Amino acid sequence: MHLVLTHFPIVGTILGIGILAYGQFAKNEAIKKVALVTFIVMAFLTIPVFLTGGEAEETVEHIAGVSEQSIEKHEELAEIAIWLMGLLGVLSIINLFVIIKRVTYAKHLSLITLIVSLGTFGLFAKVGGTGGEIRHSEIRSSNVTNDKGMFKSGEKEDHNDDDHEDDDHDDDDD
Repeated sequence: MHLVLTHFPIVGTILGIGILAYGQFAKNEAIKKVALVTFIVMAFLTIPVFLTGGEAEETVEHIAGVSEQSIEKHEELAEIAIWLMGLLGVLSIINLFVIIKRVTYAKHLSLITLIVSLGTFGLFAKVGGTGGEIRHSEIRSSNVTNDKGMFKSGEKEDHNDDDHEDDDHDDDDD
């Protein structure tokens, strides 16, 4: 269930950002409301995503090639991300109320909400990336793929061919 739900907060938040940015630019309160409702829905959807993470961990932690360190990193970022998404959800509820009541600072609150949503999306993109690293070794930042297989970053690939070993020493006639 975690793998099915996990994409909604990421995709929904970026859609909400686009809608809210357009609403800000067009000075259209109805469009801003759509974005705020999108953020509120994403905040609620994040709860089951977070709660199913433990079950997903139990499923993958014993699979060969799955790193406990990757799981831990993902889990730690997710704990921060759910609080930030909660903040975005609460801020969106307040912002929605302020727009409906036509309070003078609604425009400024919408801008603050847009900024918080950008930070939320950035963190959720990072959480999604670390989640992907758990099962997809090809995207782990500590490994690089080359035509000879995987090697750790920072390690040099051995390019020595027996035929070219002494190329530097052919100019001894100088």
